[in-house]
Amino acid sequence: MPLPRILTPEQIDYIVSSMDDAVCLTSLNGELLYSNQAARDLFGFGENEHGKIWDAIPYVEGNDRLIQVFIDAVVNKSPVRSITDYVNNEGQLFHLHVSLTCDTENSRVITIVINNLTDLIKARSALARFTSPEIAEYVLSSTEEDMQAVHSRDVSILMADLRGFTVISSSLSPAELVRMLNHYFEFITSVIDRFRGIVIEFLGDGIFVVFGAAKDSPDHASVATACAIEMQNAMPAVNEWNRANGFPDLEMGIGIHSGPAVVGNIGSRFKMKFGCVGETVNIAGRVESQTVGGQVLISESTRNRIPEQITVSEIHSFMPKGGRSEIRIYSVIGLGDKALLSGANARMSWRKLPAEKEVSFSILDNKEVTLSFHRGWITTVTEDHKYVALITSQELNPLQNLMIQLNDQEVYAKVMNRHQNEYRLCFTSATDEFIRLLQDHR
Repeated sequence: MPLPRILTPEQIDYIVSSMDDAVCLTSLNGELLYSNQAARDLFGFGENEHGKIWDAIPYVEGNDRLIQVFIDAVVNKSPVRSITDYVNNEGQLFHLHVSLTCDTENSRVITIVINNLTDLIKARSALARFTSPEIAEYVLSSTEEDMQAVHSRDVSILMADLRGFTVISSSLSPAELVRMLNHYFEFITSVIDRFRGIVIEFLGDGIFVVFGAAKDSPDHASVATACAIEMQNAMPAVNEWNRANGFPDLEMGIGIHSGPAVVGNIGSRFKMKFGCVGETVNIAGRVESQTVGGQVLISESTRNRIPEQITVSEIHSFMPKGGRSEIRIYSVIGLGDKALLSGANARMSWRKLPAEKEVSFSILDNKEVTLSFHRGWITTVTEDHKYVALITSQELNPLQNLMIQLNDQEVYAKVMNRHQNEYRLCFTSATDEFIRLLQDHR
């Protein structure tokens, strides 16, 4: 039984002419019979344009595929769906979804409907740049119900931060600082993308990354640790660019912790972001705060989730602020066939100073300098001036942060370990003048 006619031809013409999608009708030999306003705007057709539809498409580089789609549909008299590019006479690029339907039994007319995907692709690309490709895909493919949902997943959180960045930033103009940071972020996030990490956000000079958030990934701890090693191994290339462009070398510390976290879209119905919250995130930040430049620290929780052979140089424990128990952390120098090429765990070349340097130092309490100062003597230094050996009667613990004074110079360092009667310290910030004073034989 035929359906009753509910729209007049005039009404149908009005609807089609008002559509955002481009609509064309051609005969079975490709003769253009009709085009709505959207099609005329897209292709530059005249209102009474005739001739083969492919002849009306500009013969410029990039349009070969679109022209061939039209010809194939006419020759084969069969439906066609294709995503292809189109370049107009002004050189503007469009991304199109072309759908051609040929009903030879009833109408002997080919109907062409073209969706302009250019803005959608631009939006997807912009969203991916401001979040990550994984989050962009998640947001664009989610229903409204999915957008409101959050999930509890077992994940690994990676926190990376530049060491001594406050001193570095004070020596650069805002424009120089942004240029240097953008290059660093671009280089390092390309590594993170290769390991399927999701960058939740940039925190000043830091990076907050989650592994295993988009879907359950049983290997997230191994992947996060392997990624951290490759991130550190990428820093020489970052610094090579820095030196070529007049910027100082950068050092990055990385901390990883694994455990349950709540992931999903967090916020209000007016403004949301893909986020990751929970104690696992907080502890990851605490682990990262224990690192020095070039180091990868993982928690015991992460270590227990890694089935591969892992090589560590040091094992320490610390009590996080507000924590109920100590957290054991491992300084990683290898995972399977991946090895840390340089940084805090590399082989160090030590040499004695011309003369021992007496210094005073204070033990920091949660990054605050205490009023109590102690005496010590710096006896040796590494060739790269990053590490020193300190003799003192004051008992020190690994991972403690110190503020050291020599003459009028103040620098900051972290206690790495104890070697015989000396403490090995790593500078987290040091001035050229302080290094010069160390080497002064007087």
